[in-house]
Order: sequence, then structure tokens, then C-alpha cells
Amino acid sequence: MSTRAVRIVKVFVFLFCLAPALLMLQQFRTGNLGTDPVASLTHYTGNWAVWMLLTGLAITPLRRLTPKLGWLVRLRRMIGLFAFFYATLHLLTYVFLFSGFDLPGAIDSVRLGHWAEVRQKWLDVWPTLVDDVQKRRFIQVGLLAWTILFALAVTSSQWIMRKMGGRPWQTLHLLVYGAAALAIVHYWWLVKKGNLEPLRDTVILIVLLLARPAWKLVQQWRGRSGSPRRVGSPAL
Repeated sequence: MSTRAVRIVKVFVFLFCLAPALLMLQQFRTGNLGTDPVASLTHYTGNWAVWMLLTGLAITPLRRLTPKLGWLVRLRRMIGLFAFFYATLHLLTYVFLFSGFDLPGAIDSVRLGHWAEVRQKWLDVWPTLVDDVQKRRFIQVGLLAWTILFALAVTSSQWIMRKMGGRPWQTLHLLVYGAAALAIVHYWWLVKKGNLEPLRDTVILIVLLLARPAWKLVQQWRGRSGSPRRVGSPAL
């Protein structure tokens, strides 16, 4: 695919990835988030964070199917940043809405320039946040997953990659698999016992995790059997 065509595709992919956030904002403004808006926002942003993560992880196995799909790698960074974006919205929903933080009051205080009141509102909920993190395992693993995504987001640029060096950068960004696994664990521990909603995402992640060693085995089998490697086949 030509560079111009890839740029056009990237615009459409960007709009597609942004659309869920815009829809969420519209529903928030119109009050169409159901009987429990905070829970709806929490699950909505969390689901899209996981789906973006899985989509980004699927790019490498897909592009290995044929050299013609090599251009997909140019979408990986953008999709990964959207995964971090939705994970951050998921975290902020918990911090500023689920925790009991007086968000409308804080916004009014900001408008009036009363920053001390904003600080006090934050201090009022801080003990609750700390207590939740200490007691709830699903928050701990979710926060760890977000921390990994934050590290990957701030080191995602070509400039940072050149500064770090290719191998250290690649090693760091392999942690995306760990972030995805932690996100799925967070999902399982979040839902009630017997709720199988996370099962689909779990199966997809397992397939994607197995794709990497499976590719290595195929390459090793080809090497032993003397089968010629296809020209242009992407390296590991």
C-alpha cells in the first residue's frame, strides 16, 4: 500500500477510535447513560481500553500472514495510544466520579478561582482512594496495567526509541502483553462471580499470546525442513 493510501487509512482509523469517546460524551451530556451513569462510564471506558489493546496486539500476527499486510504496523502506535487514552478515562472515571469526589463543586470552584476548595475536595476523598487500592485486588492490578501503558505511551515516539536504542525499547514494549493480561485479570475480578463477559476477551488474548511462540515454531520447522523463507516476510 502506498504512503498516501496509508495516511488516508490512518485518518479513518483515528476517527473510528475516537468515535466511542465522542458518543460517550454525547450520552453523558444528554443523560442517556442508564440508571447508574458512573457504572456505565466505568464499564464503557474499560471495555474500549481492552478492545484497543487487543486490536494493537493483533497487528503483528496479522501482518505476518502476508507481506502485503506489512503496512498495518504503521497503525500500531496510534491504536496503542488510544488504548492508553481509554484506560486513562477509565481511571479518571473511578477517581473523580466513583470515589465520591465533588466534581461539580470542584468545577465551580475552578471557575471562581477558589483553588484551595478544589484542593480540600481532593484531600477529602484521598483516604478513600488509598483504602480502596489497599483492599481491592482488582484496583491494584488495574492500576499496574495503567502504569505499564503510561510507560509505553511516553516512550512510543521515534525520538525516544532512538534515544533508548532499539533492543531496550523493544524489550520495554513487550510489556504490552503483560498490561493486556493484567487488564483481563482486572476485568474478571471486577465483575460478579458467574459473569462470563470477560471470557471472549480472555480467549482472544490467549490466541494472541500463543501466536508469537507458534510463529517461532513455524520458522524453526521451515529452517529444519529446508523450506525457503518467503521474500519480504517480516522478522520476529
